[in-house]
Amino acid sequence: MRLFIFGTGFSSKAFVEEVRDQFDWIGGTTRSTEKADALRNLGVEPFIFDGETQGEGIADALISATHVLVSIAPNDAGDPVLNQYASEIAAAKPQWIGYLSTVGVYGNHDGAWVDEETPLNPVSKRSVQRVEAEQAWLAFAQENDVPVQIFRLSGIYGPGRNAFENFKKGTARRLVKPGQVFNRIHVADIAGALQAAFAKPSTRVFNVTDDEPAPPQDVVAFAAQLLGVEAPPEIPFETADLSPMARSFYGENKRVSNQRVKEELGYSFRYPDYRTALKALLKTV
Repeated sequence: MRLFIFGTGFSSKAFVEEVRDQFDWIGGTTRSTEKADALRNLGVEPFIFDGETQGEGIADALISATHVLVSIAPNDAGDPVLNQYASEIAAAKPQWIGYLSTVGVYGNHDGAWVDEETPLNPVSKRSVQRVEAEQAWLAFAQENDVPVQIFRLSGIYGPGRNAFENFKKGTARRLVKPGQVFNRIHVADIAGALQAAFAKPSTRVFNVTDDEPAPPQDVVAFAAQLLGVEAPPEIPFETADLSPMARSFYGENKRVSNQRVKEELGYSFRYPDYRTALKALLKTV
């Protein structure tokens, strides 16, 4: 089996670590030659792809790809992979295509539960683009008779990217917006869910998220407790100094269900809540 990855970043690298023994060859794209060596060290043959034009060698690599993972954000022109390589992927007819999306496609539900059947109501421009990209990939699946699985991810964290890192940098804050909750997902559970999914190819949408939507200030307070330090003071959301993007995240309040991943893929989450994950991550701090 041969795996080709578009966008070999945080989540994709965790997937490679999970499944490397199942593939005879893994190739992946990066935007810069500087990052290519890091991919080689991971056992991934690097290809340069800027999303605007075809990259050298990618079309040839796709011919023999049995599995394709797409982890590149769409832009104003649409999905970069479909724009540049739709015909090559269609010709290759891979056994499985995975597309990493976001729970942002659901928009705001005032804290109510949503699942994969909930009508999409994206708020931000980036989420609108995600909906369009999802629809394009699902249409591609139907037109070319190939399985495409859409994975809607919640807030991603893991080694080197977690609440402890903010304490290290002195940037930990406890923002409080009454009633606000977020789902999260440990990168190891993204990798695990993807592995479970490609064993059961289908054209399907899955929410890949933890069991427990929680207020963000609770996560910071629990991290402080584990570190044995005082939690930062609470800051009212209304008066907080936030970037427009950070503020927009707080405009989307929902609880995201992961039942489909458990029931259809038989996946058991390694880190079903932030407390379990942070206790494990503390060993890496």
